[in-house]
Amino acid sequence: MTRADRHQITVGFMPLLDSALLVAAREKGFAEAEGVDLTLARETSWANIRDRLAVGHFQVAHMLAPMPIACNLGLTPLAARTIAPMALGLGGNAVTVSNALWKAMEAHGAKPDFDPLSTGEALRAMVAERGKKGLAPFRFAVVHPHSGHNYELRYWLAACGMDPDRDFEIVIVPPPLMADALGSGAIDGYCVGEPWNTAAVELGSGRIATVKAAIWRSSPEKVLGAEARWAEANPDVLAALLRAVYRAAQWCGDTANHEELAGLLSDSGYVGRPRGWMMPALSGRMRAAPGETVVVEDFFVPVARAATFPWKSHALWFYSQMARWGQVPHNAANAAIARDTYRPDLYRAALQPLGVALPGANAKVEGALKIATPVGSAGASLTLGPDGFFGGALFDPDELDAYIASQKTELIG
Repeated sequence: MTRADRHQITVGFMPLLDSALLVAAREKGFAEAEGVDLTLARETSWANIRDRLAVGHFQVAHMLAPMPIACNLGLTPLAARTIAPMALGLGGNAVTVSNALWKAMEAHGAKPDFDPLSTGEALRAMVAERGKKGLAPFRFAVVHPHSGHNYELRYWLAACGMDPDRDFEIVIVPPPLMADALGSGAIDGYCVGEPWNTAAVELGSGRIATVKAAIWRSSPEKVLGAEARWAEANPDVLAALLRAVYRAAQWCGDTANHEELAGLLSDSGYVGRPRGWMMPALSGRMRAAPGETVVVEDFFVPVARAATFPWKSHALWFYSQMARWGQVPHNAANAAIARDTYRPDLYRAALQPLGVALPGANAKVEGALKIATPVGSAGASLTLGPDGFFGGALFDPDELDAYIASQKTELIG
């Protein structure tokens, strides 16, 4: 194949561990093998990624899983119609708090095991104390208003009896600045992807309090977002990219490759932080604080459990949180836009030739699988779960109206 015959694709990404699938697709030759000349362009904020996709600088981007939905719902000032034909793994986030806040939470029963309930109850006690003293609310940071980080943080706080809008000030900070913002005292805590929680531990500015895998196990985080007009005009090119990224996911999921992957990510053109900062998330041995390690088996899942499949139930849960927190009115038209943003049909069409496990359904009841469970699939056999929200709640996408209505009247999601 001559260079003229190859597909040129520029992908925007943020310096995060879950950019691993894109980095591996380029650096390990999976993109090249599919005839794709893949250029990865590192960005400084999620807003920049969204805007540069809109103006044509990128054809595809590493995106927050709710971001394509927000673009299509008109919630952003500059956005192209965007589709999500593939997810980029499950999990990868954590909630980190300042050392001072953690010490106070420990006095109220917070445990060093990432348990979201005991940690949340301790934080609620601190919120109550702060309110009695007439002090300003705690300030927590997330990476973007339309992010899994914002929604899972809010879900956790509300499920533990707090009001995210009344009891907290939630601000936006780019991922690489989180640890420094915590260390300077500008914020009291944050929710972000790795390695920026590990960064606070390594720098001595904070402690990991809980993790996404404990709040919503086997939950989505980033997707491959594609500008819809480009995708429609270049279906074969997009399919080639999906195959390359899937093969990269398989490589990333092999523990034998984790040391090499950590080295790739540590390069200054990618995450640009020490190799050792990548290994906790890749190994599942998270350093909660200096000298304290907590094992989280499914902290970041690159390929198992259909981790790259764009479930419509994931899209609808994110949409339900947009409605819950007043970002968008809930109606049938908006729900349809959210549902149709995720494109499992394109995923299946691209990957069917590889014989990989393809779920037989486009959506599932989130939180229904308490143990690893074989499910119907085309191609290879497929096991999903365990999954679920802490506290045992379920999200049935067929009962979307009832789910959103219940969240308007209850703190627990």
